[in-house]
Amino acid sequence: MATTRKKMAAALAAVNAYLQDEEQAAAQQKAVTETFSRAPSQTLWSQSGKLEMMNLRRLIQIR
Repeated sequence: MATTRKKMAAALAAVNAYLQDEEQAAAQQKAVTETFSRAPSQTLWSQSGKLEMMNLRRLIQIR
């Protein structure tokens, strides 16, 4: 009986460790995916448009 309980405890500990490793790997993968899936805060078109608006405003202020 004692060896059966020890074997059962060892098996449950191994399964628990495996599940924890899987959860950690999934959390890391999710963090990496979220980091790379974000769109850039400014696209080149929006940056170019803002620059043109600033240049036009500067020209108007000079006149």
